[in-house]
Amino acid sequence: MSLLYLFVTFFRTGLFAVGGGLATLPFIFEIADNSDGWLTREMVGNMLAVAQSSPGAIGANLSAYVGLRYAGISGAYAAALGLIAPSIIIIIIIAKMLKAFKENPIVKSLFAGFRPAAAGLLSAACFGAIALSLWNAAAPVWYELLRWKEALIFVVLFFLIYKFKKHPVIYIFAAGVAGVVLKL
Repeated sequence: MSLLYLFVTFFRTGLFAVGGGLATLPFIFEIADNSDGWLTREMVGNMLAVAQSSPGAIGANLSAYVGLRYAGISGAYAAALGLIAPSIIIIIIIAKMLKAFKENPIVKSLFAGFRPAAAGLLSAACFGAIALSLWNAAAPVWYELLRWKEALIFVVLFFLIYKFKKHPVIYIFAAGVAGVVLKL
């Protein structure tokens, strides 16, 4: 895979991943599925954990990690630039045209159609991340299919986030500590 291929692949991802950084996840899973082993879904899950706890946009972080994994620093730049380029181009075009078309019924319908697409992509990313975190497809016996320790962390953190609504950094730190304590 050349740097141009990385750029074009992530340009396509950036063009169609409507809904933000997590909406890139289904596209990155597709890259992993077609990667001839240099990228796996498990690696994507690990990259997602790092990308979410790193400063910056999740999609840009994920694309940079994938590019870095395959082609080093230049691959990280090519993938990240490929991902953000469509957004920059589209934002410039929309900013120039929005004043003239903001009341146009076709434009309103177009944006109304984007909302369910974004919800679908984000839902797929959510369920994919949950499956990566909690499901062990390579388990030798049926009762090891669910990663119990990870499921416990998920349930506890979900409850704490829902009940107390503290800053996300607290929960990220707590999950990291729990991972160390539970030797995950």
